[in-house]
Amino acid sequence: MGDLAKEINSKFPNEKVKALLNIKYTASWLDQIGNEILKPYKISEQQYNILRILRGAGKAITVNEVKERMIQKSPNATRLMDKLFDKQLIERTRCENDRRVVYIKIKKKGDELLEKINMKEFDDVLKVLTEQEAKTLNTLLDKIR
Repeated sequence: MGDLAKEINSKFPNEKVKALLNIKYTASWLDQIGNEILKPYKISEQQYNILRILRGAGKAITVNEVKERMIQKSPNATRLMDKLFDKQLIERTRCENDRRVVYIKIKKKGDELLEKINMKEFDDVLKVLTEQEAKTLNTLLDKIR
């Protein structure tokens, strides 16, 4: 079992500070795992998240809708979508009534990429938790937000 104090060689003034830092440290650790899984596919975790959002939507949605649904909020979400567009994984369409509004939709190539990516390693990371522990963790994290 990990021990944050030992891993970062630090002491904490109280358990709440340790919990906050532990959440941030664990989130960063999970990001590293995600980036390693996605590295062979030449996309970032945020780009993967955008593709998942679009696949789940099942239809074209606005750029703002994509931004609202993102797990990791990003000020450069439009740039991330530009990269996915350049890789021909998504398509963009301007709204006929308001040229400022852009609709995004996943392309077949994007769907195929998602099918290739095996995120099972994330399941392996969480196998140390029972269903009840996962439920408790979710409740606590929801309570913090």
